[in-house]
Formats: sequence, structure tokens, C-alpha cells
Amino acid sequence: MPYCLAILLLSSCGSGSFKEHANEQFGDQHFKTAISLIELHKIRQGEYPSSLNNLEYLGDWDQLIFRSVEYKRLDSGYELNLINGWIGKPENLKYPDDFWKGLGLRKSNLK
Repeated sequence: MPYCLAILLLSSCGSGSFKEHANEQFGDQHFKTAISLIELHKIRQGEYPSSLNNLEYLGDWDQLIFRSVEYKRLDSGYELNLINGWIGKPENLKYPDDFWKGLGLRKSNLK
């Protein structure tokens, strides 16, 4: 098993594409997980959480959002910024206009 991991890492070190791809995949997952949990809190509690620490019923993998996003409740919704993917912040993560519809997400460092 360590041998396979070493080959994987060495084969992708030169191009940097493995790191970029992993940052985008993990960043995308953490960002969407945070949005889902925040929006679910709003549905259940009638307001957005004052902090991520107020989210309930988190799964083990959901805990990763605490290292990956920054959250701030606003007067009319919330701000959510992605700060980490796998081992760094994704540089090219973008979403279509339809992605943002219906969310209380008013401000983000992603487009």
C-alpha cells in the first residue's frame, strides 16, 4: 500500500495537476457540504446559524468544513468563503449562475 501511494505521488509531482485536481475536488465537496448544512439549519431553525459551531447532526466527514470554509452570518443571509481544498485553496473553482439561485449565500470568494 505505501508503495502505491508513493508511485501516485511521484507520478503527479511534476505536472502539479494531481494537486490542483485534488484541491478542486475536496474544495468543491467542502463548500457544497457547508452550504447544505447551513441551508438545512435555516429550514429547521428559521434562521441561519450564528456560527458553524451551531450546526447540528454533523457526520464525521462533515467536520472537514471547519478547516475548509469561513462563515459569517449577515443581516440578509450569509457569507461563505472557501479557504482550503485538499492541501491548499483551489484556484479555478467556479460555478454556473444557476448554482447560486435560491440560496441565502450573499457573498463568497468563489464565482
